[in-house]
Amino acid sequence: MNVTPNSRDHAFYELLQSLQLTLHAAYQTQVTVNWGETDTVAPFNKLYFITEGAGWIRIDGEDYRPKPGQMLLVPANSRHSFSPIEGRKPFLKNWCHFNVMVGPFDLFQWIHVPLCIDIEDVEGMNRKFTEMIGHFHSKDSFFARLREKQMLLDIVAAFLDLVPISVMQHRSEEMNRLGIIQRFVESRLDCGISVEQMAEAVHLHPNYFISYFKKHFGMPPLKYVNRKRADHAKQLLTTTSLSIKEIADRTGFKETGHFTKFFRKETSFTPTDYRAAFTYTQ
Repeated sequence: MNVTPNSRDHAFYELLQSLQLTLHAAYQTQVTVNWGETDTVAPFNKLYFITEGAGWIRIDGEDYRPKPGQMLLVPANSRHSFSPIEGRKPFLKNWCHFNVMVGPFDLFQWIHVPLCIDIEDVEGMNRKFTEMIGHFHSKDSFFARLREKQMLLDIVAAFLDLVPISVMQHRSEEMNRLGIIQRFVESRLDCGISVEQMAEAVHLHPNYFISYFKKHFGMPPLKYVNRKRADHAKQLLTTTSLSIKEIADRTGFKETGHFTKFFRKETSFTPTDYRAAFTYTQ
């Protein structure tokens, strides 16, 4: 994946922490000569892994003819048409419909990637799809749902690992604003943080800022601040020998009792119990 956490896309990496996957359908299909639609728009992504045959797909005005061993992504909300090619055997394909959400947006609304790629390990990708399809149709509802998400994430990661990724240019100003918000919170975890201060940091009215924040982060601003405080406390508890009082100070609590109550609410552990349970000696 041709980006790093040190790039200007830092805010995008933070959004990935709230990644949510939903698999809507997964099958292997031998399409017929009647396969086809015109100017379709779907609220989910479509991913086709071609194993045999030929076909034609147009995505937002650009034509593709994926070949066996290639994977084609049809991003959510894109206008697309498709059909078999006359005189050629229609596609045999593994496919799935899915969403990968970061906040309220699908991942592929934030990034730009090539839509048709060559898969290097064809047999390995076939195995991934076969396993995901099997879990999707399994009656073992609890564990199958976990495993289908695991396999979907594995497939999406394998796809992204083969292509250059860039944040959409028209999102750059918004991404910069989100980055300012994140850095502001991270720099003030040891003191008070108000919605008004966060809004002022990005020159937004507080009332608008609350809805703007929830739209992009999937939670209210102060809930996000509490989550970041809890995460910082966890890191300090398991990687340092700081006292509970010192950790309380570094996460914005002047009284240890308030910090303990907060931490238990966020994690179901007291700070002392969390340290004992999750600190490992080398």
